[in-house]
Amino acid sequence: MDDDDLLGLDNHLNNKINQKHIMITQIFSISKKHYGQWAPLFLRLIIGFGFLAHGWAKLSKGSPAGFEKLLTQLGVPFPHITSWIASLVEIIGGMLVLIGFSISITAVPLICTMLVAMFSIHINYGFSSVRTIGLTPQGPLFGPPGYEINLLYIAGLISLILTGAGVYSIDSMLVTKRNAANGSKTQKSASDS
Repeated sequence: MDDDDLLGLDNHLNNKINQKHIMITQIFSISKKHYGQWAPLFLRLIIGFGFLAHGWAKLSKGSPAGFEKLLTQLGVPFPHITSWIASLVEIIGGMLVLIGFSISITAVPLICTMLVAMFSIHINYGFSSVRTIGLTPQGPLFGPPGYEINLLYIAGLISLILTGAGVYSIDSMLVTKRNAANGSKTQKSASDS
């Protein structure tokens, strides 16, 4: 092989490498894709379901009596009322997050419940939400959870406040409807003049 053949082979290989690079960039790059509004959907689904599940667990026996006993032991004022309020906030808030309705407002009481739970209970058990304290023939034995999950819920809710509810949400549908109505008003006023 002479120098021209090597140069031709080199150019051919460089072209192949560039083509592969372009293909990989197109597949994995998000710069030209519009996935940003999909991320809140996945956050909403898990956060909404999580709050629903925790709220329902408190009310599943007809009343939050067990949760009320915990609040009494912690010295929380008005444990009967507080147990009902916390349970209903989690159920209603979880449903609203799940469907993506009024996320910025809905997130505030849910963040408050997480902060109260974190500072009144979970902070005493450290960060980790999974604390293996022993092993039995039936499997691992877990201790009380730390505040890790509280922080994950709070971070997810703050993310939803910042990004909005995203696609497939009531908020998105309301914005689309409002924009369509404003567009028709703008067109009507332009045709009137």
